[in-house]
Amino acid sequence: MKHGSLVLEKKEYVYIKSLLNVSEHTEEGKVQTSLDKFAEELKLAKILDEEEMLDDVIRLNTVVTIASGDVWEKTIQIVKPTEKDLKNNKVSILTPIGIALFGYALNDVVHWDLPGGKKEVKILKVTQKEGKESFSTLI
Repeated sequence: MKHGSLVLEKKEYVYIKSLLNVSEHTEEGKVQTSLDKFAEELKLAKILDEEEMLDDVIRLNTVVTIASGDVWEKTIQIVKPTEKDLKNNKVSILTPIGIALFGYALNDVVHWDLPGGKKEVKILKVTQKEGKESFSTLI
């Protein structure tokens, strides 16, 4: 892990914690397993103010290109659950892949239990979207 632990912006951290509290009783086993693992990783996360955030860290609205070895490569955007749109590659933070990537950085290799089984995913490209909304309206 490039930065030693997950890195989250303070307001996003509060938002994610509230999502986890609401989602803690999901019926889907793989999702719940991912949520539980993510909650454990959050305990050791570095929480930074907006102006301290690193450009190479995956956060809400980040567009990220990932690959699993030579098997596949995909570009997705991590979004709030209400903004998911799989046709446009917008993936909810509350999906196993959204949870797996959040807080990791460019060139990190993430080992996560995804619906297709345990996967090793490398982060190839991280692009922050311009005009990110203020998270003060979310909390």
